[in-house]
Amino acid sequence: MKLLLTSSGIKNATIHDALVGLLGKPIAESTALFVPTALYPFPGGPEMAWRAITGSSPSPLCGLGWKSLGVLELTALPSIDEAAWAPAVREADAILVGGGDPLFLASWLWRSGLAELLKTNEAVYVGVSAGSIAATTTFVETYPEPPRGADQPLKSEKFVFRTPQGDLDRILVTARGAGLVDFGVIPHLEHPHHLDASLANAEQWAARIPAPTYAIDDDSAVRVVDGTVDVVSEGAWKLFTS
Repeated sequence: MKLLLTSSGIKNATIHDALVGLLGKPIAESTALFVPTALYPFPGGPEMAWRAITGSSPSPLCGLGWKSLGVLELTALPSIDEAAWAPAVREADAILVGGGDPLFLASWLWRSGLAELLKTNEAVYVGVSAGSIAATTTFVETYPEPPRGADQPLKSEKFVFRTPQGDLDRILVTARGAGLVDFGVIPHLEHPHHLDASLANAEQWAARIPAPTYAIDDDSAVRVVDGTVDVVSEGAWKLFTS
């Protein structure tokens, strides 16, 4: 398997070059399917999905100049014969999995059958934020309020993160991911709009993930090729191992 797990998409030349290397050819010669599913539990989700699909969102992914781009909506797949959509997955050069709610996304990766298909698929899996989190075996995500979807996590606990702006009351949700990698991912490291992902808080967050965990900022990505893992970065990242 080949994966590129990002915090905020293809944000710089280093991550772009890593994607091209995984594809083995230029993006302009590559086909992709985009999964917007994780956006829908949020208010304004349909509009955010449209912006992502049209390449006008802050997370560059769909607007990279693909040879062709399709949309794969996971919530529709259980009502469709697998023979109608699985060939498109097998033929794509890349599966682009956008950000949003990782609990909702992970549930639909399993319910749709895509999680199992991806394990034997040759396409490059490109995750953004929730799309990276949900690729893991067991993940922990922070929520300011109970998750909006009906899907139940394995565990929930209240937690307080300390920040210079004051305490952040959060719910830590532990859930089953797609099982594509055996490490954890914490995106948006040191982002001003994600204070729970400061370096000090990420260390406490990672301590609750039952696997080595990469905390990455928006200029970094975790690259996986047949089980070999490394980080490509023009920014900051840290691996927590305990």
